[in-house]
Amino acid sequence: MSGEDAPAQQQNAVDQKQETKPAEEPKTETESAPAAVAAEAAAAPPPAAAAAAAVPEEEAFTYRALVLTGYGGYDKVKLQVKKGKPVLKAGEVQVRVKACGLNFADLMARQGLYDRLPSPPVTPGMECSGVVEAVGEEVTDRKVGDKVMVLNRSGLWQEVAVVPASHTFLIPDGMSFEEAAALPVNYITAYMMLFDFGNLRPNQSVLIHIAAGGVGTAATQLCKTVKDVTVFGTASASKHEAISQAGVTHPIDYRTKDYVEEVRKISPKGLDIILDPLGGSDTHKAYNLLKPMGRLITYGAANMLAGQKKNLIAVAKNWYHQFSIHTLSLIQGNKSVCGFHLGYLDGEMELVSQAMNTILDLYKQGKVKPRIDSTWHLEQVGDAMRKMQERNNIGKVVLTTEPMPEEEKKEEAKKEDKKEDKKKEDKKKEDKKKDDAKKEEKKDDKKKEEPKKEEKKEEEKKEEPKKEEK
Repeated sequence: MSGEDAPAQQQNAVDQKQETKPAEEPKTETESAPAAVAAEAAAAPPPAAAAAAAVPEEEAFTYRALVLTGYGGYDKVKLQVKKGKPVLKAGEVQVRVKACGLNFADLMARQGLYDRLPSPPVTPGMECSGVVEAVGEEVTDRKVGDKVMVLNRSGLWQEVAVVPASHTFLIPDGMSFEEAAALPVNYITAYMMLFDFGNLRPNQSVLIHIAAGGVGTAATQLCKTVKDVTVFGTASASKHEAISQAGVTHPIDYRTKDYVEEVRKISPKGLDIILDPLGGSDTHKAYNLLKPMGRLITYGAANMLAGQKKNLIAVAKNWYHQFSIHTLSLIQGNKSVCGFHLGYLDGEMELVSQAMNTILDLYKQGKVKPRIDSTWHLEQVGDAMRKMQERNNIGKVVLTTEPMPEEEKKEEAKKEDKKEDKKKEDKKKEDKKKDDAKKEEKKDDKKKEEPKKEEKKEEEKKEEPKKEEK
């Protein structure tokens, strides 16, 4: 997990269909009361109205939801229609979702690498924003019509979500639903690591990996709220201008340079704080980069993600290089190692709320502001996940529940057709390569056979004079 996860409490939506028996038409007991029968017929509602009345509001209620149907590639997350109005328990609220945040933990969950998500089929999603539609008993601090952002263990990638009221936060004036959906997971993660664990102070140095991502952007902005903090940030070269503008002092291209050597050139003694979402061998490097009294906060294992589906080699490699240290080494090195996982703080909402309130104050002061990389319709969740997994985003990837316009749907269908055509073409090319390889093998075999044939002919020629002599 990369640290981009959220507190628990599963959504208590009622997803199962309730069977409703059609209303039976009253039977006439005798033929001798035509007037009474006529009166009953006149008073009876039309068939359509009767059918509508027979369907309770709870059953007629439908909403769209993204569902993880199994572990694997992008196609395992499917858009489905759920039926049945969710049931509110005491202390819960129902939210009409407007936008959802996409996190690295969601990518890991799709591959079965994130243990805080219940088993499929399940609706993912750890953060969203929307409007309160209904409140349960004992809810006193939320009302219908409130604009809120939500933090939850799962179940938020859908048009309607039911969550504990304590997991909601009022959206400040001027903040869009997209920004609100981008804020909870990334900013709470970054804030608690830097200030609760890291105790960030003026004139200190921080290394932020994946500096152009959601947590990276949040951490960079939060570092700027403290005087004279030097920020080292790793990102591909194409993102250096963006992260520099965001506040990274020394951008490092991790693809072409050794970030450890680059940091040592500028800060020979090492760094005060390192945020590590990578895991494996990079955690060892991070610990060795700390200066005395330095703090390493590890919050993920992004190195385990290598491709659309679970890569067992990458997982095994990451576990093989897992960081481990003896307490005596910590004492002698005057260093500290911390682990952070927002998903396991679901029982500490008071602590989480304190961090969120501070972050919202910083937003109101104009010191932090979520950067939205791109917004995608629920129908485009596969493309959204692909963009984030391939690390092509700068800032937050957001999903919107607004239905895709028909024209865009047609364009998406064309794109899908092109993808299918490309797959077919690629398959044809692969098949052709295999056929060509087989032909080449046959030619090689034929060439190898020819000398043998020649040798055989030569032997036969030598044998002929002997036969004639006999």
